[in-house]
Amino acid sequence: MPPLEPRSHRISLTEAAAHTRRHRQTIAGKPKEADHAGAFHGDQVLSLLRQKGCVALRIYHGRNERGHRSMVLVGVDKNGDDLTGAELLEQCWPCPPFCGSSNALNSD
Repeated sequence: MPPLEPRSHRISLTEAAAHTRRHRQTIAGKPKEADHAGAFHGDQVLSLLRQKGCVALRIYHGRNERGHRSMVLVGVDKNGDDLTGAELLEQCWPCPPFCGSSNALNSD
């Protein structure tokens, strides 16, 4: 795996809102696809990022035991390889129902 090239991952709120709106439109009427987002406790994400050799975060899309979508977070080293022998995260707080107040990212 080649190392991750330098790049800015930042986008505007307008662009981000367009991404999330398209996603919500795509999953409309699909109960197992109903989650729009997932929240992770910051201390656990920071712990993952602070692992020795971790320079990035990768998020894998998955399915839990009920067939619902999930996200698996793993640290990435300078070579672009997953730190699979270290801390991994899942079990996010799904949105809905654990959504923040209505904003450009979670409502039309």
